[in-house]
Amino acid sequence: LMSPETSVSVTAHNAAIGLAKAPGSSGLWEKFHFGIDASTLQERLFLSEENVDGFLDTVLCPSVCSQSALESQPSIEVLDVTEDRIQIRLE
Repeated sequence: LMSPETSVSVTAHNAAIGLAKAPGSSGLWEKFHFGIDASTLQERLFLSEENVDGFLDTVLCPSVCSQSALESQPSIEVLDVTEDRIQIRLE
């Protein structure tokens, strides 16, 4: 993380933390952990095509799934993610 680029915004009902990667770091962040202390951390995934596909595989088709069920699953593609919108295509 790049310390000078980090920001924190706290209101009565919300808190936002802005993080920036160090210049030598590359690639997308897949997940983050948050909580009051290290023993109570919760995991959250960033919205990406891979994370959406993984979620759908888990929810729509458990480990015992027929080939026809796999072929009939919806196709979800994350097209664009910005600070104020998320664009997803569902087929």
